[in-house]
Amino acid sequence: MPGKRRVELGRRRFIRVAGGSVAGVAVVGGGTFTALATGVLDSPSPDLLDGVPRSLVLSLPDAPVSTQPPVPELPDQLGDGVLSPPSPSTRIPYTGGTPDPDEGSVPTTLPFEFKTSGYKLDTELPEYMRPWRDRPTTWSNVTPNTENVYLDAEGAVQYRPDRNTPGYDQPVTQIQFGLGCISSYRTATDPTRKALFLERAKAQAKRLIDKRVETRGAWYFPYPFDWYHPEHSGVTYKAPWYSGMAQGESISLFIQLTQLDGVTEEEKALYRAAADGAFASLLRGDNAKPWVVNKDKNGYLWIQEYPGATAGTGDYTFNGMIFATFGLWDYYVATGNELALKMYDGAVTTIRDHFTRLRQAKWLSYYCNTHRVPTKGYHQHHINLFRQLHWQTGSPTFAAQQDTLINDYPYAQTNLPAGSVAAFAAGTHTLYKLKTQGAPLYGWSPTMKDAQLASKKVTFSKATQAPVDVRRRIEGRGIYYRISAGAYAGYWVGEYYPKVFLRGVHLPTTFRPQRTATFPPNVSITCIKFGSDGKTGTTKTVKFAKSSKAPFDQRAIVNGRPMLRITAGGLTGYWVPNGPVLTDG
Repeated sequence: MPGKRRVELGRRRFIRVAGGSVAGVAVVGGGTFTALATGVLDSPSPDLLDGVPRSLVLSLPDAPVSTQPPVPELPDQLGDGVLSPPSPSTRIPYTGGTPDPDEGSVPTTLPFEFKTSGYKLDTELPEYMRPWRDRPTTWSNVTPNTENVYLDAEGAVQYRPDRNTPGYDQPVTQIQFGLGCISSYRTATDPTRKALFLERAKAQAKRLIDKRVETRGAWYFPYPFDWYHPEHSGVTYKAPWYSGMAQGESISLFIQLTQLDGVTEEEKALYRAAADGAFASLLRGDNAKPWVVNKDKNGYLWIQEYPGATAGTGDYTFNGMIFATFGLWDYYVATGNELALKMYDGAVTTIRDHFTRLRQAKWLSYYCNTHRVPTKGYHQHHINLFRQLHWQTGSPTFAAQQDTLINDYPYAQTNLPAGSVAAFAAGTHTLYKLKTQGAPLYGWSPTMKDAQLASKKVTFSKATQAPVDVRRRIEGRGIYYRISAGAYAGYWVGEYYPKVFLRGVHLPTTFRPQRTATFPPNVSITCIKFGSDGKTGTTKTVKFAKSSKAPFDQRAIVNGRPMLRITAGGLTGYWVPNGPVLTDG
């Protein structure tokens, strides 16, 4: 490997740290690695746990103690495709007029039989766990005007390929913007802002209703332009075309509008009729057009974000189907309709059983079942969506699948809070120079592929620490940290507890209901109650003659390894390592 050299750090070389305090900083060639608890680390025989001073292993840094990844921005449904105007002869069969809420009826039969598992829904979820509550529209974006999105004179979102091209109605973008405005309306306290959020949400609903196509006893929301995806064969459309993602998400928009106190009874009746019409579209199979729902050859139900040109074909997109399924959750919670529950059950059964098709071990998950293209932009969406499926169903299976996705490719923490440090055990460590994107993200690039540029070995005669600013998976390797200051700034080191670990609580996940941890028989497990503000915590070592179970409510990366927080019994409040201790699901 190019650039290798071995370095022995001296024990008595210290400098003053920026900020004015001396913290036991070992220096090599001008670089710094810090020792948080200098007295302990400098002692001749430090109290060790797993070969590292207990002061590092059993404590959490002053602040921050926890880093939760932000909710990723909603992807642009059309962003990777090519939009073009429809043929001049194209006529979209808009129904037009104001619908009569008393007309029409919801179908009473399923489109076909499909596989189910008997899932029930938690209709008492806390507000923050309900669909779309995590995606409020910010006040700064209440009147969007970007390269692709703007508002027309009626306040409805329009989608355009660029600023020089006229815009079009794009149902998914309109629906998601409306749902974000509803989320903001629920929490806004300023009356002016609250009123505008509601006005924006109503404008999106009105446009969908005005441009609906009533056919097959259902409401469909057309895409009035041509579009194709250059990388996904078969995803080629001529106007008008339809998306199961839009059909399902529209149910959420209409149902959630009926739940707001600023909506009149007349408006609520209209929105309920619209939700009924959209729900009916999910009860119409692919035996006629238009369609967005089909059953595959193995008997699984699919809601197609991108239906194919012929029956039974499509992109079989994972995220679009789950977002659509949230509409079924909203509809069932509001109406108690048993067909909605059955459709939800079938949809999540499909997602559960196709997890191995979505997953790519130790890397980014796949976007769809047809083309299986791994995409960086959708992996964190999959993590968040599986978390919500766990909340909605109470099933530990979806929680365990979420855990697997986090292990495969955890959220790339390219903005670790200032003061983040990695602890190093005494001994020899290998550091790497990698080919990545530049500052400030140092992220993965499909052309650079995290290629190794150089490496060097360094030896520490005692445990120490280094400032780091990035934690992420490196392609073809494990989880790595980027050293952010000193002689080794820009080098990467692999996460390997207890040799190297990022201090603090990272990527926590809260479970509802709580899950079950299993302690294997005849295995010693060290359980930790971490000290806060740098104080050393306590441990309990347990060993059970028989397999033993305990509830836990949270999983997180704590001081460099996946751990579970126990909530009952003698280990209440202790964290236990996930690996030696098994989880349900």
